[in-house]
Amino acid sequence: MTKMINPARLRGFAVARADASNPTAILNEMRTAFEAFKAERTKEIDDLKKGLGDYVQTEKVDKINAELTSLQKSLDAVNMTMAAMQIGGAGGAGQTPEAAEHTQAFNKWFRRGDRAIDADLRDLEVKAALTSDSDEDGGYVVPEEMSNTIDRVVGTVSVMRDISQQMTISTDTYKKLIGVGGAGSGWVGEKQARPETDTPTLRELVFNMQEIYANPAATQKMLDDGRVDIAAWLGNEVAIEFAEQEGAAFISGDGVNRPRGIMSYDKVANGSYAWGKIGYVPSGKAGGFADPTASVSPADAVVDLYYGLKQQYRNGASFLMSDATMGTVRKFKNADGDFIWQLPTGSAELPTILNKPVRTDDNMDAVAAGKFPISFGNFQRGYLIVDRFGIRVLRDPFTNKPYVHFYTTKRVGGGVQNFEAIKHMKIGTS
Repeated sequence: MTKMINPARLRGFAVARADASNPTAILNEMRTAFEAFKAERTKEIDDLKKGLGDYVQTEKVDKINAELTSLQKSLDAVNMTMAAMQIGGAGGAGQTPEAAEHTQAFNKWFRRGDRAIDADLRDLEVKAALTSDSDEDGGYVVPEEMSNTIDRVVGTVSVMRDISQQMTISTDTYKKLIGVGGAGSGWVGEKQARPETDTPTLRELVFNMQEIYANPAATQKMLDDGRVDIAAWLGNEVAIEFAEQEGAAFISGDGVNRPRGIMSYDKVANGSYAWGKIGYVPSGKAGGFADPTASVSPADAVVDLYYGLKQQYRNGASFLMSDATMGTVRKFKNADGDFIWQLPTGSAELPTILNKPVRTDDNMDAVAAGKFPISFGNFQRGYLIVDRFGIRVLRDPFTNKPYVHFYTTKRVGGGVQNFEAIKHMKIGTS
């Protein structure tokens, strides 16, 4: 039987957790906890305004707030697990005969490392349209269903992959021209002269492929077991490592041997925004946000960030921050006394701030002087992730006997493609 939170017990710090495998139960518990949180936070603010601030009351609020963060993590984990259960290998469904033959040959090579099939496996890569020439880096292209398993698990785990634009190419570099200043235009009468207009300004963006790798190991005995699902095993072993490495790079990567993250570009006050830089709005206080008793609400900075993004990008925009920062913003009230953070409307949905979804990624900055803990933007339009087609595996039975290592690599690039579509919040320094 599912246990639910009693608000009175919450205020006394006792917490009974819902069934961690049931997203509906978790959401119901979140609803109950959030009602308790709102009541206690409102009392805390009212007491502070009266000069009656109480440590015990603040501790109550923080306790429930931490529980809400924990429940949100549990809900995200359940949804991720449910999505991962639907991934797995394709089992050959819809494959061409050539692709099915390649899968069979690959699995034989994966288990046995039989060099007698090397040439045949390379030929089958070409026939199955997995590659068009010899691979100068060594290794073999994994079958499509195995590649899809890895890519889908990575997409489930990596927040930036979930919210950004993605494309696949077959070269080492992707170049894109962006218009940053359109051709001039104007209204004219039937017989009026048409003066020459401005020439459009184009900028070239270059996305270079960088290599990411994982090196899982298995015993030969395990590989000899015909019941082992090779696609699922490799996908599970590799995907999480890829997702964690990519996730960090898409946020803070410097572009050297890794993608360039959203935080690595020059940042300027939003009023001084220029192409090639990302605009920011201030938090309103040195080292953090405005006090709830101040004439300027801490929520005002979030509202400024919201409206700092042009209207054309707000449709489809989302907030991006760490779990800890979301716990801080959850306490904010607007000028009408309403909390700007709201619960998910369904077990598969996301919490919202100002009616926009909130995505959490602990690679984001913490709240500290001079840091940028919150981003708001239309990441589908603002950030591009480019994958080079094909994930490759090099079988190594010699380095660490009796284990067989599978050196698995893929190439990926990333960077901002529209600097207008993303804004940051900067915590004040003085």
